[in-house]
Amino acid sequence: MTLDKNTKILIVGLGVIGGGYAAALTEAGMSVSCITKNQSDIDYALSRGMIARGTTELDPELIGGAELIVFALYPTVFIEWIRENQQLFSPGTLITDVTGVKGSVVDELQSILRPDVEFIAAHPMAGRERSGVEYSDPAVFRGANYIITPTERNTKEAIDTCRRLGELLGFARISELSPTEHDEMIAFLSQLTHMIAVSLMTCNNTPGLEKYTGDSFRDLTRIAKINDRMWSELFLLNRDALLRETNAFIDSMSHFRDLLAAGDGEGMRALMRSSTERRSLFDKPV
Repeated sequence: MTLDKNTKILIVGLGVIGGGYAAALTEAGMSVSCITKNQSDIDYALSRGMIARGTTELDPELIGGAELIVFALYPTVFIEWIRENQQLFSPGTLITDVTGVKGSVVDELQSILRPDVEFIAAHPMAGRERSGVEYSDPAVFRGANYIITPTERNTKEAIDTCRRLGELLGFARISELSPTEHDEMIAFLSQLTHMIAVSLMTCNNTPGLEKYTGDSFRDLTRIAKINDRMWSELFLLNRDALLRETNAFIDSMSHFRDLLAAGDGEGMRALMRSSTERRSLFDKPV
């Protein structure tokens, strides 16, 4: 498939990420349709020129006419949607996703999907703390990372199309990982960080602390404003990898605590120097 302005694109799930995709692809000159649960989200997107057409119904004509379909749904909802509705796809349809776990999703989807339809998984490493299409902003993709997770079942054409999609969305770095490599990486870089932020926000309930906080606390806990349904689902689907990273973090925190308890200033400074050096590698490209 050649992804260009004539490609018929359908987005299923017009939330904060699906809305960001719609807006970015529309800005790139493409015609985007959507299927989503709430008419109010469609009205919002239409009023701002984010989509050309939208419906809350399973429209066979819209689904059958799409060449590329992006699913921006919770993982379990995504799998169930495919299981119940894949007969509506036209042969040759390419589908992709935005889900934050891959191993269990990719294995199951590729095992149940029709042989004349291809699923190429991808993960946009960008988002917002709030959910809903009204908070979507394609600017969050610029300078961010986009990860494609192909398997042996994927064609080079599908991988190339997915890479082109990442480019059109504005991602600065597009990478490929296996689903297993992705889930191990995401357990540390994303899921553990959300777990830490939630734990930090809930470990001290002293009233009125918000009156005295500084930017460091706000920055560290920004992602504690969390979609509890989605993130708990992601955690459980990637439980083994997340538990390994959680145990490693507890060991590291315990080591830091032991240095503090022992009054070992030089030991703490060594950790801080190592942290400062490593943190510079994670800055976004300018």
